[in-house]
Amino acid sequence: MPENPKDRSEPGATLKQWAGEVPAEMVDATPVPTPMAGGKAMDESVAAAASVVVPETVASTVGVAVAPVEAREPAVATIRLEKKHPLAIRWMHWVNFPVLFTMIWSGLLIYWNDSDNAYQHPHAVYRVGVGSLTLVRLFPPWFWKLINAPYRVTEGLGYHFFFMWIFAINGILYVAYLLISGEWRVLVPERRSLMDAIQVTLVDLHLRKGLPPQKKYNGAQRIAYTSVVLMGLGSLVTGLSIYKPTQVHWITSLLGGYEMARWEHFWLTMGFCAFFLVHVVQVILAGWNNFRSMVSGYEIVPAVKASLDEERRAG
Repeated sequence: MPENPKDRSEPGATLKQWAGEVPAEMVDATPVPTPMAGGKAMDESVAAAASVVVPETVASTVGVAVAPVEAREPAVATIRLEKKHPLAIRWMHWVNFPVLFTMIWSGLLIYWNDSDNAYQHPHAVYRVGVGSLTLVRLFPPWFWKLINAPYRVTEGLGYHFFFMWIFAINGILYVAYLLISGEWRVLVPERRSLMDAIQVTLVDLHLRKGLPPQKKYNGAQRIAYTSVVLMGLGSLVTGLSIYKPTQVHWITSLLGGYEMARWEHFWLTMGFCAFFLVHVVQVILAGWNNFRSMVSGYEIVPAVKASLDEERRAG
């Protein structure tokens, strides 16, 4: 079959034609040699033609496909880290935990040595009942054996009088920090705290669904934590009136006398025990995220949740 003249074009001629359509200043200055034996010149000419910068118009002319760049929407975070508890709050919380535990334990060792005036109820002075009806006396013999309390009153006094100073100093620093930093705004109960506390309690008892809007603390927590601060103050005042009844006799008198001060001190301690049990159960139910915030200071919250800084400023 005879050869078509159109098929005998010079090697690289097509690329040279493209280059002819490109402005001279956009073409590499390297000359394009003529064909030579062995194909060396052909390779050089192809390489020279390949150095031509082909503009977008030429690329579209020769049919080069340009993929369109799709615009992507930026990723939106659904969670974030919220700074919940300042370092000072966390330190004083974890210092107070073993101190308060030691105070309760040593106080029980002291209480074991007590009895009513007629010695009818040794080691179980206080009771729960109405009038002459007694439901339970605190505490039964098995409890004293459980904590190995008999005849350790002097040991209890030593621990109690030492750790009471740590308890007092830590409590004073805690209240001072709340006032100076403004953290009291997220702790003190609000107008709706009582209603919110009732609603939270009903939800915890599975009697209704739907919690009130959650801030740093809900209504029940605000009431409970503020009550604990007041209970700590009451424990210090009643304890001081028992420790030094003569020196601070005016405080002892305001409390109703020495025996009444002891009674008040005891039931404040029982209140701490009840708070401790409920608090631990609530922490377990709240989960690891809540517990971690008291260790690291940060909590993982939804990105749309209002910042606690806004709550602190608004308070």
